[in-house]
Amino acid sequence: GLEVGQRVVSLGGALADQAAVGAASAFAVPDGVAPEKAVALPTNYCTTWYALHDRAQLQPGETLLVTGASGGTGSAAIQLGLAAGARVIAVAGGPEKVAACEALGADEVIDHREVDDLVERVRELTGGSGVDVAYDPVGGDVFQQVRRCMAWNGRLLVIGFVAGIPEIATNHVLLKNYSVVGVHWGASLARDPASLGRQMGELFTLAETGAVDPLLHPVYGFDQGARAIQDIADRKVVGKVVVSV
Repeated sequence: GLEVGQRVVSLGGALADQAAVGAASAFAVPDGVAPEKAVALPTNYCTTWYALHDRAQLQPGETLLVTGASGGTGSAAIQLGLAAGARVIAVAGGPEKVAACEALGADEVIDHREVDDLVERVRELTGGSGVDVAYDPVGGDVFQQVRRCMAWNGRLLVIGFVAGIPEIATNHVLLKNYSVVGVHWGASLARDPASLGRQMGELFTLAETGAVDPLLHPVYGFDQGARAIQDIADRKVVGKVVVSV
Protein backbone atom coordinates (compact mmCIF):
# COMPACT_ATOMS: atom_id res chain seq x y z
CA GLY A 1 0.00 0.00 0.00
CA LEU A 2 0.87 3.67 -0.03
CA GLU A 3 2.82 5.38 2.73
CA VAL A 4 2.77 8.93 4.09
CA GLY A 5 5.23 11.09 2.17
CA GLN A 6 5.32 8.84 -0.86
CA ARG A 7 5.16 10.49 -4.29
CA VAL A 8 1.89 9.65 -6.01
CA VAL A 9 -0.04 10.64 -9.11
CA SER A 10 -3.80 10.53 -9.52
CA LEU A 11 -6.71 11.73 -11.63
CA GLY A 12 -8.43 15.01 -10.84
CA GLY A 13 -7.66 17.67 -8.26
CA ALA A 14 -5.72 19.85 -10.70
CA LEU A 15 -4.83 23.48 -9.95
CA ALA A 16 -4.93 22.94 -6.20
CA ASP A 17 -2.22 22.61 -3.58
CA GLN A 18 -4.16 19.87 -1.78
CA ALA A 19 -6.50 17.19 -3.09
CA ALA A 20 -8.40 14.26 -1.59
CA VAL A 21 -8.55 11.19 -3.84
CA GLY A 22 -9.45 7.57 -3.35
CA ALA A 23 -6.52 5.29 -2.59
CA ALA A 24 -7.48 3.07 -5.53
CA SER A 25 -6.87 5.94 -7.96
CA ALA A 26 -3.52 7.05 -6.52
CA PHE A 27 -0.37 5.42 -7.87
CA ALA A 28 3.15 5.48 -6.48
CA VAL A 29 5.57 7.23 -8.83
CA PRO A 30 8.80 5.27 -9.46
CA ASP A 31 11.99 7.01 -8.33
CA GLY A 32 13.26 7.40 -11.87
CA VAL A 33 10.22 9.32 -13.13
CA ALA A 34 10.20 13.11 -12.64
CA PRO A 35 6.98 14.52 -11.13
CA GLU A 36 6.19 16.79 -14.08
CA LYS A 37 6.50 13.77 -16.37
CA ALA A 38 4.42 11.55 -14.09
CA VAL A 39 1.43 13.89 -14.14
CA ALA A 40 1.27 13.61 -17.94
CA LEU A 41 0.59 9.87 -17.78
CA PRO A 42 -2.85 9.26 -16.21
CA THR A 43 -5.00 10.99 -18.83
CA ASN A 44 -3.15 11.38 -22.13
CA TYR A 45 -1.12 8.20 -22.02
CA CYS A 46 -3.82 6.02 -20.46
CA THR A 47 -6.29 7.20 -23.10
CA THR A 48 -3.78 6.39 -25.80
CA TRP A 49 -2.81 3.02 -24.32
CA TYR A 50 -6.49 2.06 -24.22
CA ALA A 51 -6.99 3.29 -27.79
CA LEU A 52 -4.02 1.55 -29.39
CA HIS A 53 -4.01 -1.70 -27.43
CA ASP A 54 -7.55 -2.38 -26.24
CA ARG A 55 -9.55 -0.77 -29.05
CA ALA A 56 -7.33 -1.02 -32.14
CA GLN A 57 -5.24 -4.07 -31.20
CA LEU A 58 -2.21 -2.42 -32.82
CA GLN A 59 0.35 -5.01 -33.94
CA PRO A 60 4.12 -4.81 -34.52
CA GLY A 61 4.87 -3.92 -38.12
CA GLU A 62 1.59 -2.12 -38.72
CA THR A 63 1.46 1.51 -39.82
CA LEU A 64 -0.06 4.07 -37.46
CA LEU A 65 -1.17 7.54 -38.60
CA VAL A 66 -1.38 10.19 -35.86
CA THR A 67 -3.06 13.57 -36.38
CA GLY A 68 -2.59 16.47 -33.99
CA ALA A 69 0.68 14.71 -33.35
CA SER A 70 2.46 17.45 -31.40
CA GLY A 71 -0.29 17.73 -28.78
CA GLY A 72 -0.59 15.90 -25.49
CA THR A 73 -2.48 12.87 -26.79
CA GLY A 74 -0.85 12.92 -30.22
CA SER A 75 2.67 12.89 -28.81
CA ALA A 76 1.64 10.02 -26.54
CA ALA A 77 0.42 8.12 -29.60
CA ILE A 78 3.76 8.57 -31.34
CA GLN A 79 5.68 7.13 -28.39
CA LEU A 80 3.28 4.30 -27.59
CA GLY A 81 3.00 3.40 -31.26
CA LEU A 82 6.77 3.13 -31.55
CA ALA A 83 6.94 1.15 -28.31
CA ALA A 84 4.43 -1.30 -29.81
CA GLY A 85 6.64 -1.81 -32.85
CA ALA A 86 4.52 0.14 -35.32
CA ARG A 87 5.69 2.44 -38.08
CA VAL A 88 4.43 5.90 -37.12
CA ILE A 89 3.42 8.65 -39.54
CA ALA A 90 2.78 11.91 -37.69
CA VAL A 91 0.77 14.87 -38.98
CA ALA A 92 1.40 18.34 -37.53
CA GLY A 93 1.30 21.97 -38.65
CA GLY A 94 4.30 24.30 -38.77
CA PRO A 95 8.06 23.90 -38.29
CA GLU A 96 8.02 23.90 -34.47
CA LYS A 97 5.42 21.16 -34.23
CA VAL A 98 7.03 19.12 -37.00
CA ALA A 99 10.38 19.32 -35.18
CA ALA A 100 8.72 18.13 -31.97
CA CYS A 101 7.34 15.07 -33.75
CA GLU A 102 10.71 14.31 -35.30
CA ALA A 103 12.35 14.57 -31.88
CA LEU A 104 9.83 12.05 -30.54
CA GLY A 105 11.05 9.56 -33.14
CA ALA A 106 8.18 9.47 -35.63
CA ASP A 107 9.25 7.55 -38.73
CA GLU A 108 7.67 10.12 -41.05
CA VAL A 109 6.30 13.59 -40.32
CA ILE A 110 3.90 15.42 -42.63
CA ASP A 111 3.45 19.17 -42.29
CA HIS A 112 -0.17 19.55 -43.33
CA ARG A 113 0.45 23.23 -44.05
CA GLU A 114 3.04 22.34 -46.67
CA VAL A 115 1.34 19.50 -48.56
CA ASP A 116 -1.39 20.02 -51.12
CA ASP A 117 -2.99 16.62 -50.56
CA LEU A 118 -2.55 14.78 -47.25
CA VAL A 119 -4.23 11.65 -48.58
CA GLU A 120 -1.91 11.43 -51.57
CA ARG A 121 1.15 11.95 -49.36
CA VAL A 122 0.07 9.12 -47.04
CA ARG A 123 -0.50 6.88 -50.02
CA GLU A 124 3.01 7.68 -51.26
CA LEU A 125 4.48 6.79 -47.87
CA THR A 126 2.57 3.50 -47.69
CA GLY A 127 3.05 2.32 -51.26
CA GLY A 128 -0.61 2.95 -51.94
CA SER A 129 -1.90 0.59 -49.27
CA GLY A 130 -2.91 3.15 -46.62
CA VAL A 131 -2.55 2.93 -42.85
CA ASP A 132 -3.61 0.09 -40.58
CA VAL A 133 -4.55 2.31 -37.64
CA ALA A 134 -5.37 6.03 -37.54
CA TYR A 135 -5.43 7.99 -34.28
CA ASP A 136 -7.47 11.16 -34.75
CA PRO A 137 -8.09 13.65 -31.94
CA VAL A 138 -8.80 16.45 -34.43
CA GLY A 139 -12.01 15.57 -36.27
CA GLY A 140 -13.61 18.04 -38.68
CA ASP A 141 -12.17 18.15 -42.18
CA VAL A 142 -9.07 16.28 -40.99
CA PHE A 143 -11.21 13.24 -40.20
CA GLN A 144 -12.55 13.28 -43.76
CA GLN A 145 -9.00 13.11 -45.07
CA VAL A 146 -7.94 10.46 -42.58
CA ARG A 147 -10.76 8.08 -43.49
CA ARG A 148 -9.50 8.14 -47.07
CA CYS A 149 -6.08 7.03 -45.82
CA MET A 150 -7.33 3.76 -44.32
CA ALA A 151 -6.02 0.40 -45.44
CA TRP A 152 -8.19 -2.67 -45.94
CA ASN A 153 -9.23 -3.94 -42.49
CA GLY A 154 -7.91 -0.71 -40.93
CA ARG A 155 -9.11 0.79 -37.64
CA LEU A 156 -9.88 4.51 -37.42
CA LEU A 157 -9.82 5.65 -33.79
CA VAL A 158 -12.12 8.53 -32.88
CA ILE A 159 -10.24 10.24 -30.02
CA GLY A 160 -11.90 13.64 -30.21
CA PHE A 161 -13.10 16.39 -32.49
CA VAL A 162 -11.58 19.74 -31.56
CA ALA A 163 -12.08 20.89 -35.16
CA GLY A 164 -15.74 19.87 -35.25
CA ILE A 165 -17.83 16.70 -35.17
CA PRO A 166 -17.58 15.06 -38.59
CA GLU A 167 -20.18 13.05 -40.44
CA ILE A 168 -19.12 9.82 -42.06
CA ALA A 169 -20.14 8.22 -45.34
CA THR A 170 -20.89 4.64 -44.33
CA ASN A 171 -20.61 3.42 -47.93
CA HIS A 172 -16.91 4.33 -47.78
CA VAL A 173 -16.49 2.27 -44.60
CA LEU A 174 -18.11 -0.70 -46.32
CA LEU A 175 -16.16 -0.42 -49.57
CA LYS A 176 -12.76 -0.19 -47.85
CA ASN A 177 -13.70 -2.68 -45.11
CA TYR A 178 -12.31 -0.60 -42.24
CA SER A 179 -13.68 0.01 -38.75
CA VAL A 180 -14.49 3.34 -37.12
CA VAL A 181 -13.76 2.81 -33.43
CA GLY A 182 -14.92 5.06 -30.62
CA VAL A 183 -12.51 5.68 -27.73
CA HIS A 184 -14.18 6.77 -24.48
CA TRP A 185 -11.50 6.00 -21.92
CA GLY A 186 -13.28 7.66 -19.00
CA ALA A 187 -16.44 5.61 -19.51
CA SER A 188 -14.36 2.45 -19.84
CA LEU A 189 -12.97 3.02 -16.33
CA ALA A 190 -16.48 3.07 -14.90
CA ARG A 191 -17.04 -0.39 -16.38
CA ASP A 192 -13.60 -1.77 -15.53
CA PRO A 193 -12.04 0.27 -12.68
CA ALA A 194 -9.11 -2.12 -12.34
CA SER A 195 -7.97 -1.29 -15.87
CA LEU A 196 -6.50 2.02 -14.67
CA GLY A 197 -4.00 0.22 -12.45
CA ARG A 198 -3.00 -2.10 -15.28
CA GLN A 199 -2.48 0.80 -17.65
CA MET A 200 -0.46 2.82 -15.15
CA GLY A 201 1.74 -0.19 -14.44
CA GLU A 202 2.52 -0.60 -18.13
CA LEU A 203 3.19 3.11 -18.56
CA PHE A 204 5.47 3.42 -15.54
CA THR A 205 7.50 0.48 -16.86
CA LEU A 206 7.87 2.20 -20.23
CA ALA A 207 8.72 5.50 -18.53
CA GLU A 208 11.46 3.88 -16.45
CA THR A 209 13.05 2.39 -19.58
CA GLY A 210 12.79 5.66 -21.50
CA ALA A 211 10.36 4.31 -24.11
CA VAL A 212 7.85 6.84 -22.80
CA ASP A 213 9.07 10.37 -22.10
CA PRO A 214 6.15 12.82 -22.16
CA LEU A 215 6.57 15.87 -24.36
CA LEU A 216 5.92 18.88 -22.13
CA HIS A 217 5.18 22.48 -22.96
CA PRO A 218 7.30 24.79 -20.75
CA VAL A 219 5.87 24.36 -17.25
CA TYR A 220 3.59 27.13 -15.97
CA GLY A 221 3.69 28.52 -12.44
CA PHE A 222 0.66 28.17 -10.18
CA ASP A 223 -0.24 31.81 -10.75
CA GLN A 224 -0.24 31.21 -14.51
CA GLY A 225 -3.03 28.63 -14.47
CA ALA A 226 -5.49 30.83 -16.36
CA ARG A 227 -2.87 31.63 -18.98
CA ALA A 228 -2.17 27.93 -19.44
CA ILE A 229 -5.83 27.25 -20.18
CA GLN A 230 -6.00 30.17 -22.59
CA ASP A 231 -2.86 29.02 -24.40
CA ILE A 232 -4.48 25.62 -24.93
CA ALA A 233 -7.58 27.30 -26.36
CA ASP A 234 -5.40 29.44 -28.63
CA ARG A 235 -3.47 26.36 -29.85
CA LYS A 236 -0.16 27.84 -28.73
CA VAL A 237 1.12 24.79 -26.88
CA VAL A 238 3.28 21.88 -27.97
CA GLY A 239 2.92 18.76 -25.85
CA LYS A 240 1.27 18.38 -22.45
CA VAL A 241 0.50 21.43 -20.33
CA VAL A 242 1.70 21.15 -16.72
CA VAL A 243 1.14 23.69 -13.94
CA SER A 244 3.57 23.55 -11.01
CA VAL A 245 1.84 24.06 -7.66
